[in-house]
Amino acid sequence: MKCARSFLISADMMRSQPTRHIAFIGTHTPRRCGIATFTAAICEAIAEEFPDSSCFAGAVNDRAEGYDYPPSVRFEIDQNDPDSYTRAAEFLHINNVEVVSVQHEFGIYGGPAGSNLLGFLDQLKKPVVTTLHTVLKAPDTAQREVMSRLDRLSERFVVMAERGQRLLVEDYGVDPAKIDLIPHGVIDMPFVDSNFYKDVFDAEGKTVLLTFGLLSPNKGIETAIEALPAILAENPELVYLVVGATHPHLVATQGEVYRESLEALAVTLGVSEQVVFHDRFVPVDELKEFIGGADIYLTPYRNEEQITSGTLAYTFGAGKAIVSTPYWHARELLAGDRGVLVPFADASAIAAAVNDLLEHPTRMTAMRKRAWKEGRNMIWPEVARRYMESFDRARAGLSVPAVTGMDRRSYPIPAVKLDHLFRMTDHTGIFQHAIYSVPNYHEAYCTDDNARAFIYTVFHEREHGPDPAIDRLASTYLAFLWYAFDANTRRFRNFMNHERHWLESKGSEDSHARALWAVGTALGHSQNEGFRNLSALLFQRGLEPVKHFSSPRAWAFTLVAIHEYLHAFCGDR
Repeated sequence: MKCARSFLISADMMRSQPTRHIAFIGTHTPRRCGIATFTAAICEAIAEEFPDSSCFAGAVNDRAEGYDYPPSVRFEIDQNDPDSYTRAAEFLHINNVEVVSVQHEFGIYGGPAGSNLLGFLDQLKKPVVTTLHTVLKAPDTAQREVMSRLDRLSERFVVMAERGQRLLVEDYGVDPAKIDLIPHGVIDMPFVDSNFYKDVFDAEGKTVLLTFGLLSPNKGIETAIEALPAILAENPELVYLVVGATHPHLVATQGEVYRESLEALAVTLGVSEQVVFHDRFVPVDELKEFIGGADIYLTPYRNEEQITSGTLAYTFGAGKAIVSTPYWHARELLAGDRGVLVPFADASAIAAAVNDLLEHPTRMTAMRKRAWKEGRNMIWPEVARRYMESFDRARAGLSVPAVTGMDRRSYPIPAVKLDHLFRMTDHTGIFQHAIYSVPNYHEAYCTDDNARAFIYTVFHEREHGPDPAIDRLASTYLAFLWYAFDANTRRFRNFMNHERHWLESKGSEDSHARALWAVGTALGHSQNEGFRNLSALLFQRGLEPVKHFSSPRAWAFTLVAIHEYLHAFCGDR
């Protein structure tokens, strides 16, 4: 971190500096929920695609004991403790995070409609990119208020479906320019014959239907089971795999009542031998085998307002034939004959769609291939690149606000604050660098920065009048320049270590000319006679060597020095 230097950063410069330090906020594996899986996957994908980046996660806990998180989770947030969110914001500030990626769903943050998140974002002085895993068509009052404040506190939004994008613009009044449409990431799987995997779960020679994910009533699995008798009538060598544990929140309130009701339904319909439950949370490597071995994926969700489905995205990207109810995400993803849509809660329609696909394998293969090709745009490396583009835009947008004609007003200049300048100066001179706000002794001093600091003190005196404290600083900086000048070589040395030993016999041409700029400025503007007399000696003795310099920048600095000198001595020929 440079100390006595002032930089003007343009939007182009911001865009040329890629985002490096990213924090992801949301639930995280091994917690069992779709957003936890997504948070872990996107964090890992960006770390792999951008190896120079630094990615870590903050995990939101729904229980006091937390979870056995991997090393990528650097801190934890108690969803119901507002102070925990404050500590998280402070943690991000001291860890140099450049962008915060928030995974949003109303149910994973504490407070009314997850409003505890807002306190965190209020305190966070970092650009925020919020990924919306849910966008409601008819939010209640608390949900709408949360969305309104999220809009104010987020630099950008990410949605995974066009419907979500339209809702944000039309129903929530979000500026379309701040919305990025990025699909849900998928595993990069080859387009293979499902028979390659079927021996893994003892399904050789059988047609495999698959539904996976955390079980809950809104998944509509009972409708798929009700369709099985009609499917088995035409395709008797068939098995339906239901892979996934019951949702933990459902287990906490109702136990395994829902799963047991599904098992009882299968017995009642006489299909219990064909419905196989894998009652566990399946890791990604094993999930790839289940997806790979499936012939048709069933997603009979009951809620039309499902804007994102990770399970649908994963099977789509793997090139599976899909029969789904027409919730929002499915309508978009399966358009163009990339899948089959059936009415909600209609077992006969599911049966007819499955039987039709199995009766026409050529059509089913063509459908699979269309899905797989589209899925290449959704693999995690591609999604990671698009997220990084969003992060870069968020940083540029926050750091460099656009200036319009309405903004060209005059604002009062704030009071001069010099605490850091005093902190960075000792009896020798000003330090080159700081670590945050602490002087870095390892890199010690240089003529370049002491020249800059001396120039500042001269202009401070001109603007604010004499000040004994500033006068002491100026004396220190000028003394450094005098000590840096070697009368034998007539050159300024540049770098000095903390033990006050010069690290070179002469400095660069640029540092020499900048020292001339500093003493020329004192000659042109300082009212301190001692400063002017010593500066005159340095100016006269150091000017001659510049005639032999080859650096255009050194020439330019020297011309500025001469210009400043001529403020006082315009008759000097």
